[in-house]
Amino acid sequence: MRTPNRKREGTNNRSLSRSFGNSTDFPTHWIRAHVLRKNSMGGMSVLESLEFGWQVIRYALIFVSAFFRQRASLGCEMVAMRSQLTVCKESIRQKRQPRPRFNPAFRLLWVLLSRVWSGWKSAANLMKPKTVLQWHEHAFLQWWRWKSRRKGGRPTIRQEMRALIRRLSRENVLWSAETIHGHLVLLGFDPPCPDTIRKYMVKTRGGTDKSQSWLTFLHNHLEVSWAMDFFTVPTVRFQILYIFVILNHSRRQVVHFAVTAHPTMDWVIQQLREAMPFGQQPGYLFRDNDRVYGDEVSRFVVGTGIAEVKTAHRCPWQNPFVERYGGTLRRELLDHVMVLNEEHLKRLLKEFIEEYYHRARPHQGLHGDTPVPSAKPEPAADASRLVSIPVVGGLHHAL
Repeated sequence: MRTPNRKREGTNNRSLSRSFGNSTDFPTHWIRAHVLRKNSMGGMSVLESLEFGWQVIRYALIFVSAFFRQRASLGCEMVAMRSQLTVCKESIRQKRQPRPRFNPAFRLLWVLLSRVWSGWKSAANLMKPKTVLQWHEHAFLQWWRWKSRRKGGRPTIRQEMRALIRRLSRENVLWSAETIHGHLVLLGFDPPCPDTIRKYMVKTRGGTDKSQSWLTFLHNHLEVSWAMDFFTVPTVRFQILYIFVILNHSRRQVVHFAVTAHPTMDWVIQQLREAMPFGQQPGYLFRDNDRVYGDEVSRFVVGTGIAEVKTAHRCPWQNPFVERYGGTLRRELLDHVMVLNEEHLKRLLKEFIEEYYHRARPHQGLHGDTPVPSAKPEPAADASRLVSIPVVGGLHHAL
């Protein structure tokens, strides 16, 4: 049974086949197109290609040998072949054997016979004449596809150049395709045109508006920006205490901290006054959208000449330094102690921050330095001469 797609192809290209059916180079080029298509699709192996060629040669030899044989011999052979075909056709009609499957060489033979022999329909015993016509249409379709194949085009862009274009566009989101093209020329490359470069550029998220990342913005304002945030700590009596922290981005230094059980807007404003005396205030202050700040905190910050930067809702990664400090505080102190009350928490925080975090703990963001710079001692020749000072009851040791 013929598949619907093949039938549809034959029906749609019937008029095209009738228009170009008289082309003299059709059979030869169809053979070449059929073999190339099968090989490209993985449908015909080398052995099948050789078998197809041998069948074509075999049919050609049978046709040529007929000119050198006597009519009586050809007549006897025709009667013998007709009798065998009659038995085979009757067996197929009574469903004693399945319908034969015709190979491409057999189909090509009957396509040629239908073109050069007017009485071919009466000799088609194993298939219907309509089937041969469909073979002809399908063969012409394959030949026309081969004739209309792509023979050239623009040169492809090398993978190294594509990777370089993506890298430049990813690292420099403000660069256009023309800018990337100019930089590639300055670097000694032979880049494609800007329109092609635009095709391989990394597409920005959130529309066509190009903007720097939050990390880039923070790095450009480290020296003049602070951040503030709250952290909660449960006590031994299941009371919730709030730790308020103001962090300096440039040195990761805790400018001010305070502890309370009932934070309010007035209490936050008072902590800001204590943390920022006259002349010691930042240019930018990062904070989240906690309801405790309200509108009064924003008015106070703007009134002191500080640019307030609010992070988006549920986006703690936009205020990474103070959030990371909160994680450090929990991992290195709060997870190892049981807080009794507010005064106990203040004493633990004061000792941890002033004696260990600021002066003894190295920071990766500071290239191994401490938030409060100190004179680097000379390398010790003997490790036994090092003296460790216990901090927070021996939880840490400062060297």
